Amino acid sequence: MAHDRRRMLGIALAGCIALAAMPGAFAQGTQPPIRIGSTLALTGPLAATSLVHKVVGEIYVEQLNKRGGLLGRQVEWIVKDDQSKPDLARTLYEQLITSDKVDLLMGPYATGAILSAMGVAQRFNKVLVHHTFGIPSMAKYEMQFPAWSLGAEPATTVPTTVFNALAASPKPPKTIAVVTSKFPSVHFMSLGARDVAKRHGLNEVLFLEWDFGNLDYGPIAARIKDAKPDFLWVGAIGLEGNQLLDALNKIDYSPQEHFYMYPAPGPMSKSPLAKNALSMTVFEEHPPYTSAPGAAEFINLYHERAAKAGIPDTSVEVQAAASYTAWQILEAGVKGAGSLDDKAIAAYLKKNRIDTIQGKLRFDGPSNYGDDLMRVKQVQNGRWVTVYPKEYAAPGASLQVQ
Repeated sequence: MAHDRRRMLGIALAGCIALAAMPGAFAQGTQPPIRIGSTLALTGPLAATSLVHKVVGEIYVEQLNKRGGLLGRQVEWIVKDDQSKPDLARTLYEQLITSDKVDLLMGPYATGAILSAMGVAQRFNKVLVHHTFGIPSMAKYEMQFPAWSLGAEPATTVPTTVFNALAASPKPPKTIAVVTSKFPSVHFMSLGARDVAKRHGLNEVLFLEWDFGNLDYGPIAARIKDAKPDFLWVGAIGLEGNQLLDALNKIDYSPQEHFYMYPAPGPMSKSPLAKNALSMTVFEEHPPYTSAPGAAEFINLYHERAAKAGIPDTSVEVQAAASYTAWQILEAGVKGAGSLDDKAIAAYLKKNRIDTIQGKLRFDGPSNYGDDLMRVKQVQNGRWVTVYPKEYAAPGASLQVQ
C-alpha cells in the first residue's frame, strides 16, 4: 500500500512539472474570457447599417480567438441593442460596466450613440475605440480613439474632396441643393458643405432640413424638383437616402448628380434609383485597398456571413472596413500595452501608429484624430467603386455623370 501511495504521488508530481513546463496551457484552460461590451442599433432607423457592424464584430472575435485571443485568454463579445436611441445607449453602456463587469469597451454605430458611450467611458476611465464618429471637435475625452478616418476638420476637408472631384468631371456643376437630416454628424457635414460649395463658386438654389426619423419625403422631393440643381448634396444616414430617392421617383425626377453622406451601403448600391450616386469611403473591394494585409481573408469571410445575415450588398466597403479597423485598433492597444489597463492601452495608442485595413493610423492630432483618408466613391453597375482621387480609383473607373 505504501509503495502504491508513493507511486501515485510520483505520477502527480510529474504531472505538475509537465504543466509548469507549459505555462500557457494551464492558464488558457482555467482563466475566464476577456469580456468586451458594446451596443449596436440592431433595431430602429439605423439597423440596416448596424447589421454590417454586427457581422464584422462576430468575424473579428472569431478570428481573434483562433489566433489565441488576447493576453492568452479567449474573448467574448457582449452586444446589446440600443434601438438607434442615444439615451438608451448611455444606459446600456453603464450596465455593461457596472452590472456585466466587462473588461473592455467597443463603441456603437453612429455619432449620437458614440457620444453617449463616450460620456460613460469618461466617467469610468475606460478606453473607447469607436467606428463612425462624425464630429471630431466634440470628442473631448482623451481615451477615445476613432476608426473613422475623417481628420480633425472634416466639415472642410471632406466636402473639399467632393467638390474637387466634381470640378475634375466632364461636366462640373454650377448650382447645388443641400438637403439634410438633423442627425448630428450629417447635419454638421452638410453645413460645412454649404460653405465649401460657395468657395468653389457653386450657386446654392435650395437648403432644407428634416428631423431624424422623418418618414415623409414627398415635400422635400417636390422642393428639389422645383429647384432643379446641377448637384444634389444629401445629408442622409442609413435608409434616409433611399427614402428620398423613392419620393423623387414618385414625381418623375432623377437628380443629375447626387451625393449621400452616410447611406446604408447595400440598399443604396442595389437600388436602380441610385445610379451614379456618390458617397465617401476609406475602403472598397478593389485594388489598391485589397492589397492590405488580411484584407483577402476578411473579404471572403464577410461575403459568406453577410449573405447569411441577409445584407443586400455583401461587398466589403467603408462601413465594414471602419468596423474591422476599430477591432484592429483595440487588439493592437491591448497587445501593445500587454495589459487590460485602460490607461496603459490609451498611452500605447497615442504613441504608436497602428496597422489597419485602411493603412497606418495615428492618434496624435486634435481630439486624437489623424489624417483625413476619405475618398469619393460612386454606384456603378450596382456596386460601389472609388472614383477619386485617381490613385485609389478602381481599375478602369472614373466619375460618371448623367
